[in-house]
Amino acid sequence: MDQPARTPRGRQSKGMYILPSLFTTANMALGYYAMLEVMRATLTDFWHLDNAAKAIGFAVLFDGLDGRIARMTGTSSDFGRELDSLADVITFGVAPAMLAWTWGFYLMPPVLLTDWHNNWHIKLTQLGAIASFLFLIAGASRLARFNITSNPQPSNPGRPGKKYFVGMPIPAGAGVVAAVVHFTAGDPLVSWYTSLIWFVMVTTVGYLMVSTWRFYSFKDIDFRSRHPFRLILFLAALFASIWFFSRLMLFVIALLYMVSGVFWRVQWMFRRRGDRPPPSYKEASQTS
Repeated sequence: MDQPARTPRGRQSKGMYILPSLFTTANMALGYYAMLEVMRATLTDFWHLDNAAKAIGFAVLFDGLDGRIARMTGTSSDFGRELDSLADVITFGVAPAMLAWTWGFYLMPPVLLTDWHNNWHIKLTQLGAIASFLFLIAGASRLARFNITSNPQPSNPGRPGKKYFVGMPIPAGAGVVAAVVHFTAGDPLVSWYTSLIWFVMVTTVGYLMVSTWRFYSFKDIDFRSRHPFRLILFLAALFASIWFFSRLMLFVIALLYMVSGVFWRVQWMFRRRGDRPPPSYKEASQTS
């Protein structure tokens, strides 16, 4: 009896290695599409900015899938890691930086009252360009540090390992920018004080990416557990909420994740201050 022809093992393994790279390529394509949409945006056709924010949001999903698929199939490789880093710089660095500047500063209607207001509008646009560039360089630095660090140490409590990221990951930083823009349906900011708030927020996100503060990584979630019913129900409810209320839900999720790192840092500062030993008798006598 003839036996069916078997696929060579080497060819099958090569096909498995291509699978995570396909998700990385989709990630890069979405970043390229987001940049095209940003360049097409105007004051009247601002909905292009919302399309760019949606593309970055889907790219965050693909970025999470390629790494998880590579780990589940055992197809992690140096080429895949390098390709993923380059794609992240484009999709989560350049694209959100362009989006943040265009939405928050460049398309803001000028106030044609006095020369002082006109000059202030120009200066604010320049400050926005600086903030967007700082976001980009912070994201690229975050990726470089992640690639060369084998055992990262968070500066606030928590055991180093797969459960926590050291510093906000660049997809989360890009997600914050995209979620805020999507929350407004891409409608640009119209006042100088809201642009100043946006300037502070963009620079804060950049700082959180290069910080050594702890952020939850979600890598300890095991989809192969024997009783994942609670996890399935939670994810189903979460996806349904995002599907029907995407603007509000994504906005809340992004801000909560950003604030979580600040919360753990502040909690650690107060805990460290409370755990200090009381001064000895000799130290107390010298200070009195």
